[in-house]
Amino acid sequence: MAVSVSNLSVATIVAAISWLIDRVSKLHVLETLQMQPGDVIDVIPGILKYTFSWNYGINFGLFASDGTGPKLFLSALALAVSIALMVWAARHPKAFVFSAALGLVVGGALGNAYDRMTYGAVADFLNVTCCGINNPFAFNVADITIFAGVFILLFLPTEEQRDD
Repeated sequence: MAVSVSNLSVATIVAAISWLIDRVSKLHVLETLQMQPGDVIDVIPGILKYTFSWNYGINFGLFASDGTGPKLFLSALALAVSIALMVWAARHPKAFVFSAALGLVVGGALGNAYDRMTYGAVADFLNVTCCGINNPFAFNVADITIFAGVFILLFLPTEEQRDD
């Protein structure tokens, strides 16, 4: 298996951009808007609200704990998975979209890990509601990039994932 610097670069650049957009969005909510848990701001009435909360677990607050052990474990897991995904990207020399998708996952994972290590929890603030359905969950840009990357990987044609 050949190592491809170009696709490793693609994954790295996409991860960095994803992380940066996540970081800027969270700084906007935390520093500019100075939102506190429970604060709500209508962005697009009936569709998008900023509903701020600290998430001490993983998605949707699963396995929530505010102790140091879980925070360190989840952050170390995010780092280990990110390293593994970057190695995977480097081993797919002709798979541009594949590498970009891995970069999305890595950028999101590192964005949420950064929050855990800096604040002790992940800053969630995006809440999308539609058609009269009240969505109780908030998420962030890192969550979007993780889910988008995984979605792309799941539905990417097999030839895009193959070493040629």
